[in-house]
Amino acid sequence: MLKSKYSKTAGTTMAARQGSGNEGGGYEAVGWEFRPGGMLVQKRNSDRNSVPVSKIKVRVKHGQSCHEISISPQTSFGELKKTLAGQTGLHPQDQKSAYKDKERSSKSFLDVAGMKDGSKMVLIEDSTSRERRVFESRKIEKSLDSKASIAIAEIRPQIDKLAKQVATLEIEIYGGKKAEETVLSSLIELLMTQLLKLDEIVAEGDVKSQRREQVRRVQKYIETLDRLKVKNAANKVKAPLKYKQMHSSEKMPFTAIHFLLRGS
Repeated sequence: MLKSKYSKTAGTTMAARQGSGNEGGGYEAVGWEFRPGGMLVQKRNSDRNSVPVSKIKVRVKHGQSCHEISISPQTSFGELKKTLAGQTGLHPQDQKSAYKDKERSSKSFLDVAGMKDGSKMVLIEDSTSRERRVFESRKIEKSLDSKASIAIAEIRPQIDKLAKQVATLEIEIYGGKKAEETVLSSLIELLMTQLLKLDEIVAEGDVKSQRREQVRRVQKYIETLDRLKVKNAANKVKAPLKYKQMHSSEKMPFTAIHFLLRGS
């Protein structure tokens, strides 16, 4: 008798699995389906010819406030928490949802829990989750600040080195000397590279102030080089002595040149 019952059940199961050519067809035949992530759940009525599920209105009590939400009954409690975050100001991870005096998991669905149009539920702040989330957030911020501080410390010596070169050029150009245009352009490019590196650093608080200080330094040196380029263009190249004599002799009268040659 037991053998016959087992054979019948096994035959039915095998027939259900073979009833569809698609992968997972057997589960569909017996009323089950795979959800994203590989979870096996009871199949919902999602046939093409079925009537679309209308939304339900749910009343959510949070402290002294009461919120009315229009939502699909096939929505999960986790998705409902995301919707309530904007109205309650509570992070979804800091919310506890209770229906019929029972806390509901974020992965469970409203209709599975028995919620219908006009149902009421309670939303409670999970202080433990909030403290844990804030702690983790601060821990991440400290880690980022540490990395940012190290990155700034590596860039600062490069800026100091370029600053010395800018100062040297400033003395020479304002002293009347003419520098190569490529030298000025190269310095500007090197400073721009440091500026881009600083821009990529994510920092908060004191570290952010340090980054802002270095950015201002780089911008100041770039502005100085822009002014030096104008001044440098106005400076004249000092020619060698022989070059000056050759050109000055071209302007002298023949008699003057003859006198100088005879005198030498």
